[in-house]
Amino acid sequence: MDLKSYLKQRQLLINKALGRYLPSTARFPGAIHKAMRYSVLGEGKRIRPILALAACEAVGGKVSSVLPAACALEIIHAYSLVHDDLPAMDDDDFRRGKPSCHKKFGEAIGVLTGDALLTFSFELLASGSHNGASSVHLQVIREIAKAIGTDGMIGGQVVDVDAARRGGVPPATMEYINTRKTGALISASVRIGALLGGVSPKAYQSIRHYGDRIGLVFQFVDDLLDKDGAVRLYGVEAVRRKANRLTESAIAALAPFGKKAEPLRALAQFILTRDF
Repeated sequence: MDLKSYLKQRQLLINKALGRYLPSTARFPGAIHKAMRYSVLGEGKRIRPILALAACEAVGGKVSSVLPAACALEIIHAYSLVHDDLPAMDDDDFRRGKPSCHKKFGEAIGVLTGDALLTFSFELLASGSHNGASSVHLQVIREIAKAIGTDGMIGGQVVDVDAARRGGVPPATMEYINTRKTGALISASVRIGALLGGVSPKAYQSIRHYGDRIGLVFQFVDDLLDKDGAVRLYGVEAVRRKANRLTESAIAALAPFGKKAEPLRALAQFILTRDF
């Protein structure tokens, strides 16, 4: 498939939806809404929402049924980046080629912007955009909350911060970080796309297997690009071999979905070979 064209089309769809969903800068208090839009809109690969859309279609669902949740995933990702950039964390002055949120709007607004984005993401998840509450939508909210809470992204970040302070981590701790810091939200993106697409219980196990593997691959590639994390512990070649094996396992899990899962297969290869 033409992945470049697919990504461009999906990014356009998601960016338009994000522009509609995010609060207008004309809405009071405009300062926080301006910072929220600044932090979400513009440059971005939109990998998490695209994975959700692709998983939904792979199981026979419609994009319209997952688009609000897919946008919520991107908003959550943006919140995590805003907070990562703060002086108390990574202290980064730039994000995606422009000043990071706290450099543009001040540290206090930076903190509040992250808080506002996280809160708004759950407002969007719980909104009428899902055509009413159901057990599936409640499961989606639980899945995302778990993926970004102390059992997921935040937990992984906490352990990573502690590891950096200690100056090294054992393999078990590194595995904990890799499955949670970045991998948990990637995996959840796939799962919620499938859930909102009406996946069967049997097929859900296959799609979950795919999501768990590419979540790990995403973190391994981050480590390869940064020459950090797992690379420091295992070495470049070992991490590359792990990432390749996980990608093969992820793609193999998609066999039951046939051609409808072609975008997911292409995305797995894209995640493995990305250079951003």
